[in-house]
Amino acid sequence: MPANLTPQYKKAEEGYRSASTDDEKRLALEEMLRLIPRHKGTEHIQAEIKKKLSKLREGAEGGKKGAAKHVDIFHVPKSGAGQVALIGLPNSGKSAILAALTKAKVNVADYPFATDKPVPGMMQFEDVQIQLVDTPPITPEYAAGGLVQTFRGCDLIGIVIDLSADVLEQMEVILKYLDEHRLIADKSAADGGNALAHPGFVIGTKCDIAEPGTMDTLRELCDRPFEFLEISAGAGQGLPEFAAAIFRMLDIIRVYAKKPGKEPDTNDPFTLPRGSTVTDLACHIHRELADKLKTARAWNAPGIHDGQNVPRDHILTDKEVVELHFT
Repeated sequence: MPANLTPQYKKAEEGYRSASTDDEKRLALEEMLRLIPRHKGTEHIQAEIKKKLSKLREGAEGGKKGAAKHVDIFHVPKSGAGQVALIGLPNSGKSAILAALTKAKVNVADYPFATDKPVPGMMQFEDVQIQLVDTPPITPEYAAGGLVQTFRGCDLIGIVIDLSADVLEQMEVILKYLDEHRLIADKSAADGGNALAHPGFVIGTKCDIAEPGTMDTLRELCDRPFEFLEISAGAGQGLPEFAAAIFRMLDIIRVYAKKPGKEPDTNDPFTLPRGSTVTDLACHIHRELADKLKTARAWNAPGIHDGQNVPRDHILTDKEVVELHFT
């Protein structure tokens, strides 16, 4: 049975091949295991990935039975439809973003280094949740050693810039850190760039107290193809647009499952990478379902009639309703 590996899986696999440290290899393998289609054709690949992961984890723990388990505080397990890690200098407003958009217990303070480890929180956008991660601040002289792993494991990197301070200096410090650790994806690279890097975007905070036009100036002087979002967490300015923009940048879709003869469940959609197929949906629901999938019907999809039968390779779209039939 063919493996039918997705482009997302192949990118993670390339990330494993190009990894230079055990931590990078572990993160890439975990991503491969998360993305691989789960059916009989990939069982041997899944077993090999798990074997490699086990060896790396044993090595990290010293390979000794009974040894104390090492807890990496900088590894934040993914949750929700996607994970966005925030990076910024002290008092840039990272914690204020989480306080305004999630229920996470963060320490919003007007003194430096109030955050000493990554803090995750769930942000609601319409009917999905997106994970935001506040991180310890960086400075020109210092960044926590394990912080690289937090950014390696996320889906998007949010560059937080305090618009009421020196924006160019902040951007210079952050980009230097991201570039030195090869964390930002370079869309201009002919070979597709670093497979372990992630897309980045800029969040301009405290826009309510900044000089007018500061964000426009930063956008003009920055030579990177970033998207720029302007918000004020304290005043609640731009927050709905912020959530919508992140959902769009994650490049995912929502699919609503429908049982035969019943109404679709529109409260808890499945989230999949854009370009996913009916087969991918079946694999996402349960690894054994893809083999037993017989037919499917779709609603709210462009170019087809509601309730029309669709093939296994039908490309799904956002907010599509799908009814799966199995043998």
